[in-house]
Amino acid sequence: MRILQSKIAIKINTEVYKKDPLSSDLGEKILRKSVEFIEEIGFEDFTFRKLAQRINSTEASIYRYFESKHNLLAYLTMWYWSWMEYRVFIKTLNIEDPKTRLRNAITCLTEEIKEDVEVQQIDESKLNRVVIMESSKVYMSKKVDQNNESGFFLAYKDLVQRVANIILEINSSYKYPHMLVSTIIEGAHHQRFFADHLPRLTDIVQGEDAVTTFYTQLAERELSIEK
Repeated sequence: MRILQSKIAIKINTEVYKKDPLSSDLGEKILRKSVEFIEEIGFEDFTFRKLAQRINSTEASIYRYFESKHNLLAYLTMWYWSWMEYRVFIKTLNIEDPKTRLRNAITCLTEEIKEDVEVQQIDESKLNRVVIMESSKVYMSKKVDQNNESGFFLAYKDLVQRVANIILEINSSYKYPHMLVSTIIEGAHHQRFFADHLPRLTDIVQGEDAVTTFYTQLAERELSIEK
């Protein structure tokens, strides 16, 4: 886990940035405002020039931190996956029963995200919406293999592995632990998006977080977990 738990500071692969944005006030401002701006206008319309105007800086100053907006988005998604792994770690800590740990982990992966007051750099609820809308652009690209070799996706892989390990504790012969975890993560994101924009593609149940309930039940049925 690439997390300093005492300060909830998250380490990001150095390949993705030119200068650590957490090393300066400007860098932190770039992160905060880029999350807000991408959520507001979408990644396609987002540019460093527009961001520079938003933060009263220069386009060149942003390029000192990131060589492209693709790398900035990769940084934000890495941060999100590392933060999510930290949440799963905390929610499963000191729980002996792996079935309970799995349910807690699935809740972390699928629930509606609220802002974490312990973390100052980024609004996690807004970043969650950016990840839902835009994170696939990080790996659905022609450079995916090159970026993979550079470690762009290690944080996501680590998160999936952490939950897959719990699944294997429950059923060591289960053949598809990583597939199940990544399906839960990506599927939950799709269902959250559908609920907000295309509700006829999902099911909204009054008084229930249908997304978390559905994926918890899906995993339990797949693993034949009894209540």
